[in-house]
Amino acid sequence: MRMSPLPPLNALIAFEAAVRHMSFTRAAVELNLSQSAVSRQIVHLEQFLGRKLFIREQRQLTLTRAGETYALQVRSILDDCVNATAEVMKSTGENELTVACTAGVAQFWMAPRLGDFRRQYPNFKLRLIVRDGVTSLSSFEFDIGLYYLKQAALPGFETTYAIPEKVFPVCAPAYLAACRERYGLGEHQKLEPEHLLQETLLTLEDAQSLWISWRDWFRYHDVTISPATQAVIFNHYPTLVEMAVFEQGIVLGWRHVIDSQIERGRLVVASNHWASHGGGYYLITPDERRENVATRCFKRWLLEISPQGE
Repeated sequence: MRMSPLPPLNALIAFEAAVRHMSFTRAAVELNLSQSAVSRQIVHLEQFLGRKLFIREQRQLTLTRAGETYALQVRSILDDCVNATAEVMKSTGENELTVACTAGVAQFWMAPRLGDFRRQYPNFKLRLIVRDGVTSLSSFEFDIGLYYLKQAALPGFETTYAIPEKVFPVCAPAYLAACRERYGLGEHQKLEPEHLLQETLLTLEDAQSLWISWRDWFRYHDVTISPATQAVIFNHYPTLVEMAVFEQGIVLGWRHVIDSQIERGRLVVASNHWASHGGGYYLITPDERRENVATRCFKRWLLEISPQGE
């Protein structure tokens, strides 16, 4: 049986946000839309209903009587939809665990260590999801995450400090050897920031602007990066690391995350200079989600093995 009349879902979402903020502009910011796009959605919904929902006055929105009634019903419907979706996306079993992290953390930090966790807790069902920006996470889709933050406060989440931040350039051993020869350096000397300006910088097209960029790193060492500096830009950190392994340039590495590649001899530290925003990697858990047994065990395990004070 066809459901009718059924209003456009996007228009309902725009309406709910506009009611909550009492502003098309602030609703647009929340929904990552233009103000005019939100306005068009509201007009579309009003035309569909045949009723005005807002009284539009200069610099002020007021709900009509129909708008007030409809807003309560729409919010209840959307809440039900969110809750139903959450139930499908995330089981609440005590032994089930969904962990979220970036692609780099997943490949270079989690993958080498998760075997230990699974040996300790063989009955837990583990699911790992990759989201490169903490802001792209939905609190309904994971139990616990490991993400870089400049500071501990993250609205909607409880945070626990786990891994300190120390960022330095890394490259393949053969690439560093060629640089030493090029700049007349000794066998054990590392590169200075001025040397790095002459090299190919493997650059992350940042999905999370909190991370240190090459520009940030040079600024911490009072060096201005030139537009003429050679760079390869990619939006996937593990790919940049592989390019560094294949001697295609120098990439920034986060200590403890990139250590597995250094220990295997695939990469070496290219410079003794390092930088930090003063942040670190934090365990994050959604405020509204009850921590089940698996989540509590994972948090305890990770904090036991993490180098929090190094």
